[in-house]
Amino acid sequence: MYKVRAILDTQEDVIRTLMVDERKSLEELHFLIAKSFGFDGQEMASFYYADEEWGQGEEIPLFSMAEAGEGVSMATCVLSETLPNKHDKLIYVYDFLNMWTFYIEVIDQSDETIEDSKLLLAVGDMPEENMNNTFDIDDFDNFDDEFKEELEGDEFDDEFNDFERYDDFDFDNY
Repeated sequence: MYKVRAILDTQEDVIRTLMVDERKSLEELHFLIAKSFGFDGQEMASFYYADEEWGQGEEIPLFSMAEAGEGVSMATCVLSETLPNKHDKLIYVYDFLNMWTFYIEVIDQSDETIEDSKLLLAVGDMPEENMNNTFDIDDFDNFDDEFKEELEGDEFDDEFNDFERYDDFDFDNY
């Protein structure tokens, strides 16, 4: 049996502690986490291995995009193999359009066997929208200028100065 803590990456404390059988797959954990935070579990999601400082590592997607039977997915990863030790961590991203991000940590383990997973603790309410998922176009206003500055003095600079910009073409005429 695992006790898993899921913390939403937001300013307000939004935390869920779950009890899960270690024989369950990450796909089952995905649905349990989604449900415990009020989602229906129908959006794309991924887990990512995380180090002690929550640095993001290798992805474990909901569905494998590799050839049949070859790739890793949530359905093929068992909790006890993916998170073998207490304090092992994962980053969980739910709904790639809204980028709800959760920090997942094994906070306790025991040899006890349980049949049904359950929610042990719920702290805080989900915000209406993800405030950490902001896309500010102003951040990209100077992108072209910054890119040009990086290329100045580049050894290929002289060769490519004669290229026209693609957005200057009227492709409807072709």
